[in-house]
Amino acid sequence: MYDFGSIVGHEQIIEHLQSAIKMGKVSHAYIINGEKGMGKKTIAYTFAKTLQCGEAATNSCNTCKSCLQVESGNHPDVISVTHEKLSIGVDDIRVQVNGDIAIKPYSGPYKIYIIDDADKMTEQAQNALLKTIEEPPAYAIIILLTTNSSKLLPTILSRCVMLNLKPVSSDAIKENLMKEYNVPDYMASMSATFSQGILGRAIRYASSEEFTQSKEEVLHLLKYIDDMELYEIMEAIKKLSTHKLEINDYLDLMILWYRDILMFKVTKNPNLLLFKEEYKFISEQARKKDYEGIENIIIAMNKAKIRLNANVNFDTVMELMLLTLKEN
Repeated sequence: MYDFGSIVGHEQIIEHLQSAIKMGKVSHAYIINGEKGMGKKTIAYTFAKTLQCGEAATNSCNTCKSCLQVESGNHPDVISVTHEKLSIGVDDIRVQVNGDIAIKPYSGPYKIYIIDDADKMTEQAQNALLKTIEEPPAYAIIILLTTNSSKLLPTILSRCVMLNLKPVSSDAIKENLMKEYNVPDYMASMSATFSQGILGRAIRYASSEEFTQSKEEVLHLLKYIDDMELYEIMEAIKKLSTHKLEINDYLDLMILWYRDILMFKVTKNPNLLLFKEEYKFISEQARKKDYEGIENIIIAMNKAKIRLNANVNFDTVMELMLLTLKEN
């Protein structure tokens, strides 16, 4: 359910949005920026639902016709801008936003456009949207959801209220998993720890029967990676990619491993490790590797994630990453 009271974390952003509603100072354009799984859509639709609610309060009533329409995805004045191609083109914006926004709301006080993957807009599409953001009708609100707001034009950034989502505490995520999803204590704790403050990721981990097994496979690879040949590592990663979790999840686990190595190299404190039970292997790798090498590996893995998200060939991406890994 889209409800401010059920959102985990993001208290400052919720307070900002509710305050804007209460004081009648709602902006015509917002950017909600954060990693996948942080709750951008939930916040956007909760905000839209509250604005359209017949009770006109700082939280939705969840019972009026408007609230029920938003929940079912059928509210005529809450429009989800879609795209079929990898990028959002100028025609997508012209047809779904610019060509529609002049029509007054059918039933609600506002007409709200939610553009997911807004950082995938082409420059032409952004320029087309900019004209609408600069001179919107009084009833119009545009909400852009991004994982990388720096890809938006400075002119768009300057005309929107920026809301950057921050990681949620592990304790809050664990509590939510146990309360809302009936996840056992140990699994909730592990999923929360490795989610890095991203609730959606924690839910995915907790609901995957393969997560524990896959985590062990990743750990086996990382513990013995220095003694493996390049083709052996490649085969191991290909095997991982056939499981239910996304390849980015495995790369995240690998990045956390090397961050643990870096953390231990700096602090020598095993209590700060995520992979505490693997202290023996982490301390040994920390002793062998230098700071620059570890940082190069983490950078290479983050680059691999970016390339995979841009649909670069899987084998090519992995080979480039593994070469850096073996070199360091």
